[in-house]
Amino acid sequence: MALEQKTKLVIIGGGTGLSVLLRGLKEHPFDITAIVTVADDGGSSGRLRDELDIPPPGDIRNVLAALSDVEPLIEELFQHRFKNGNNLIGHSLGNLILAAMTNITGDFMLAIREMSKVLNVRGKVLPAANRSVVLKAEMEDGTIVTGESKIPYSGKRIKRVFLTPKQVKPLRETLEAIREADMIILGPGSLYTSILPNLLVSEIGEEVCSAKAKKVYICNVMTQAGETLNYTASDHVKALYQHLNCSFIDTILVNNEAIPEWIKLRYEKEKAQPVEIDINELTKLGLNVIQDRIICYENEMIRHDTKKVAAILQKLVME
Repeated sequence: MALEQKTKLVIIGGGTGLSVLLRGLKEHPFDITAIVTVADDGGSSGRLRDELDIPPPGDIRNVLAALSDVEPLIEELFQHRFKNGNNLIGHSLGNLILAAMTNITGDFMLAIREMSKVLNVRGKVLPAANRSVVLKAEMEDGTIVTGESKIPYSGKRIKRVFLTPKQVKPLRETLEAIREADMIILGPGSLYTSILPNLLVSEIGEEVCSAKAKKVYICNVMTQAGETLNYTASDHVKALYQHLNCSFIDTILVNNEAIPEWIKLRYEKEKAQPVEIDINELTKLGLNVIQDRIICYENEMIRHDTKKVAAILQKLVME
């Protein structure tokens, strides 16, 4: 299928969920654009962000690796994380390479573009903004928590999240990709710290709301303590709607496979539980609800089954 005939997908998110999904999608004849959060301020990304005054490279690195088409050893090298060395410990080689490339080119987006060539990336990887942003959360008691990595550990319920600076300009390429998309996919990923930071870049949120593309939300399978404790599937959707002040999702993809008790017990230690699929509420929101077994297990962790989800999206595109 020629490139101009490929279905144009825009996937918005960050964290592990986005990378897992992209590994399945790249095997289909899609023209993929991944829009990735730049709000991360923890770990290796946070250190490089603070020391070098560059956008955090971690989520971008994972997406580049997921979409890469290189020998496994090269991808492993790019993802390698140093386990010793006073200043190297905790850093991944890919983060350091992206930081070096940003210093050489003087531009984070140009660094991503050059690394995409080196890694033979199938698709386009775009940061939500070409600069760092700070994610803040207003909790239900009125207190403000600053920093993406700190928000889940506040011990309080989130009322809303917002960015500083308030007026963050997205890349023109990002807005064009959203306008031209046949389908826009949100998630899977942390609702408040992976998905919403992208949509809170005001022009991105506005473009997503007004885009003609089908909009699909891939709901998380488990709740997250500190973010979505006791949230139902419709609670996730309502939070997205409240932050963008518009109802924009057409379809929600949810897991209907029962979670084994031993997995539930493992997640209980993190105060996480399966997301309740409240069909009646989802239907009231006017959503097309697709239920299926969309999970697999990896190192005793629940992951979205990337091949299954990609196949469902492929079918949805064709409808």
